[in-house]
Amino acid sequence: MYERAMGQNFSRLATVVQRFHRLAGLHVLHGQVEADAPRSLSGKLLALFLGTPRQAFSGAIRFELDASPTAETWTRYFPGRTMTSRLHICSGKVVEHLGAARLTFDLVESAGRLEMRLMRLRFLGIPCPNWLMPQLVAQETEHGDLLQFRVQAALPLVGVVASYRGHLTVPAQESP
Repeated sequence: MYERAMGQNFSRLATVVQRFHRLAGLHVLHGQVEADAPRSLSGKLLALFLGTPRQAFSGAIRFELDASPTAETWTRYFPGRTMTSRLHICSGKVVEHLGAARLTFDLVESAGRLEMRLMRLRFLGIPCPNWLMPQLVAQETEHGDLLQFRVQAALPLVGVVASYRGHLTVPAQESP
Protein backbone atom coordinates (compact mmCIF):
# COMPACT_ATOMS: atom_id res chain seq x y z
CA MET A 1 0.00 0.00 0.00
CA TYR A 2 2.77 2.47 0.91
CA GLU A 3 4.69 1.56 -2.24
CA ARG A 4 1.62 2.40 -4.34
CA ALA A 5 1.13 5.69 -2.50
CA MET A 6 4.78 6.76 -2.88
CA GLY A 7 5.53 5.50 -6.40
CA GLN A 8 9.22 5.62 -7.34
CA ASN A 9 10.16 7.45 -4.12
CA PHE A 10 9.49 4.23 -2.20
CA SER A 11 12.70 2.68 -3.60
CA ARG A 12 14.76 5.45 -1.93
CA LEU A 13 13.60 4.47 1.56
CA ALA A 14 15.96 2.58 3.87
CA THR A 15 15.92 -1.18 3.28
CA VAL A 16 14.22 -2.07 6.60
CA VAL A 17 11.52 0.56 6.03
CA GLN A 18 10.80 -0.89 2.58
CA ARG A 19 10.75 -4.43 3.98
CA PHE A 20 8.28 -3.42 6.70
CA HIS A 21 5.90 -1.77 4.23
CA ARG A 22 6.06 -4.72 1.83
CA LEU A 23 4.82 -7.18 4.45
CA ALA A 24 1.52 -8.77 3.45
CA GLY A 25 -0.93 -10.73 5.55
CA LEU A 26 -0.80 -11.02 9.32
CA HIS A 27 2.51 -10.42 11.12
CA VAL A 28 3.43 -10.00 14.78
CA LEU A 29 6.53 -7.86 15.40
CA HIS A 30 8.29 -7.18 18.68
CA GLY A 31 10.46 -4.35 19.93
CA GLN A 32 10.97 -1.68 22.55
CA VAL A 33 9.14 1.60 23.10
CA GLU A 34 9.34 4.70 25.30
CA ALA A 35 6.39 7.04 25.74
CA ASP A 36 5.91 10.42 27.38
CA ALA A 37 2.65 11.32 29.11
CA PRO A 38 0.56 14.28 27.95
CA ARG A 39 1.10 17.08 30.50
CA SER A 40 -2.27 18.82 30.35
CA LEU A 41 -5.68 17.48 31.35
CA SER A 42 -7.03 18.28 27.86
CA GLY A 43 -4.06 16.42 26.32
CA LYS A 44 -4.86 13.37 28.47
CA LEU A 45 -8.54 13.52 27.47
CA LEU A 46 -7.64 13.69 23.78
CA ALA A 47 -5.23 10.77 24.27
CA LEU A 48 -8.14 8.82 25.74
CA PHE A 49 -10.29 9.53 22.64
CA LEU A 50 -7.45 8.58 20.29
CA GLY A 51 -6.24 5.53 22.18
CA THR A 52 -2.69 6.89 22.46
CA PRO A 53 -0.59 6.34 25.62
CA ARG A 54 -1.62 8.53 28.57
CA GLN A 55 1.22 7.62 30.92
CA ALA A 56 5.00 7.67 30.56
CA PHE A 57 6.58 4.23 30.25
CA SER A 58 9.41 2.27 28.75
CA GLY A 59 9.18 -1.39 27.82
CA ALA A 60 8.36 -4.04 25.29
CA ILE A 61 5.93 -3.45 22.45
CA ARG A 62 4.07 -6.02 20.38
CA PHE A 63 2.90 -4.78 17.01
CA GLU A 64 0.34 -6.67 14.92
CA LEU A 65 0.16 -5.79 11.24
CA ASP A 66 -2.66 -7.09 9.05
CA ALA A 67 -1.81 -5.86 5.55
CA SER A 68 -3.62 -6.26 2.25
CA PRO A 69 -2.89 -4.36 -0.97
CA THR A 70 -5.65 -1.84 -0.19
CA ALA A 71 -5.77 -1.55 3.61
CA GLU A 72 -3.81 -2.21 6.78
CA THR A 73 -4.69 -2.59 10.45
CA TRP A 74 -2.00 -1.69 12.97
CA THR A 75 -2.46 -2.82 16.56
CA ARG A 76 0.16 -1.60 19.00
CA TYR A 77 0.31 -3.35 22.37
CA PHE A 78 2.07 -0.88 24.64
CA PRO A 79 2.63 -1.75 28.30
CA GLY A 80 -0.86 -1.36 29.78
CA ARG A 81 -2.43 0.14 26.63
CA THR A 82 -3.59 -1.09 23.20
CA MET A 83 -3.90 1.29 20.25
CA THR A 84 -5.44 0.22 16.93
CA SER A 85 -5.62 2.16 13.71
CA ARG A 86 -6.84 1.32 10.23
CA LEU A 87 -5.16 2.71 7.14
CA HIS A 88 -6.10 2.87 3.47
CA ILE A 89 -5.20 4.87 0.36
CA CYS A 90 -7.45 7.62 -0.93
CA SER A 91 -6.40 9.80 -3.88
CA GLY A 92 -2.73 8.87 -3.44
CA LYS A 93 -2.69 9.75 0.27
CA VAL A 94 -2.69 7.42 3.28
CA VAL A 95 -5.73 7.87 5.51
CA GLU A 96 -5.50 6.63 9.10
CA HIS A 97 -8.54 6.07 11.28
CA LEU A 98 -7.36 6.37 14.89
CA GLY A 99 -10.05 6.49 17.55
CA ALA A 100 -12.22 9.55 16.94
CA ALA A 101 -9.74 11.00 14.40
CA ARG A 102 -9.25 10.55 10.67
CA LEU A 103 -5.82 11.74 9.54
CA THR A 104 -4.73 12.15 5.91
CA PHE A 105 -1.00 11.91 5.22
CA ASP A 106 1.35 12.62 2.37
CA LEU A 107 4.25 10.13 2.41
CA VAL A 108 7.68 11.68 1.82
CA GLU A 109 11.15 10.14 1.57
CA SER A 110 13.91 12.21 3.19
CA ALA A 111 17.47 10.80 3.25
CA GLY A 112 16.09 7.24 3.33
CA ARG A 113 13.64 8.08 6.13
CA LEU A 114 9.86 7.89 5.73
CA GLU A 115 8.02 10.99 6.90
CA MET A 116 4.25 10.99 7.16
CA ARG A 117 3.15 14.61 6.74
CA LEU A 118 -0.30 15.48 8.01
CA MET A 119 -2.41 17.15 5.33
CA ARG A 120 -5.92 16.99 6.82
CA LEU A 121 -7.56 15.99 10.08
CA ARG A 122 -11.15 15.28 11.01
CA PHE A 123 -12.10 14.75 14.66
CA LEU A 124 -15.53 13.28 15.42
CA GLY A 125 -16.24 13.90 11.71
CA ILE A 126 -15.54 17.64 11.97
CA PRO A 127 -12.74 19.11 9.81
CA CYS A 128 -9.93 20.64 11.83
CA PRO A 129 -9.24 24.28 10.92
CA ASN A 130 -5.66 25.05 9.85
CA TRP A 131 -4.96 27.21 12.92
CA LEU A 132 -5.77 24.22 15.15
CA MET A 133 -3.86 21.57 13.18
CA PRO A 134 -1.46 19.59 15.34
CA GLN A 135 2.30 19.78 14.97
CA LEU A 136 3.00 16.19 14.02
CA VAL A 137 6.16 14.15 13.66
CA ALA A 138 5.69 10.64 12.28
CA GLN A 139 8.92 9.08 11.03
CA GLU A 140 10.37 5.68 10.29
CA THR A 141 14.02 4.90 9.62
CA GLU A 142 16.45 2.07 10.13
CA HIS A 143 19.05 1.40 12.77
CA GLY A 144 20.94 -1.74 11.78
CA ASP A 145 18.26 -4.35 11.14
CA LEU A 146 15.65 -2.53 13.24
CA LEU A 147 12.81 -0.29 12.13
CA GLN A 148 13.00 2.84 14.27
CA PHE A 149 9.88 4.94 14.71
CA ARG A 150 9.08 8.27 16.29
CA VAL A 151 5.63 9.78 16.73
CA GLN A 152 4.75 13.05 18.43
CA ALA A 153 1.59 15.11 18.15
CA ALA A 154 1.02 18.46 19.87
CA LEU A 155 -1.93 20.83 19.58
CA PRO A 156 -1.96 24.60 20.02
CA LEU A 157 -3.15 25.52 23.54
CA VAL A 158 -3.18 21.83 24.55
CA GLY A 159 0.40 20.67 24.16
CA VAL A 160 1.55 17.10 23.59
CA VAL A 161 -1.23 14.57 23.02
CA ALA A 162 0.99 11.65 21.96
CA SER A 163 4.73 11.08 22.12
CA TYR A 164 6.44 7.71 21.68
CA ARG A 165 9.51 6.28 20.00
CA GLY A 166 11.21 2.94 19.71
CA HIS A 167 12.02 0.12 17.36
CA LEU A 168 10.63 -3.10 15.91
CA THR A 169 12.37 -6.19 14.57
CA VAL A 170 11.16 -6.74 10.99
CA PRO A 171 11.25 -10.24 9.47
CA ALA A 172 14.23 -10.79 7.16
CA GLN A 173 12.10 -12.14 4.33
CA GLU A 174 9.70 -9.98 2.38
CA SER A 175 6.21 -11.30 1.76
CA PRO A 176 5.62 -12.58 -1.78
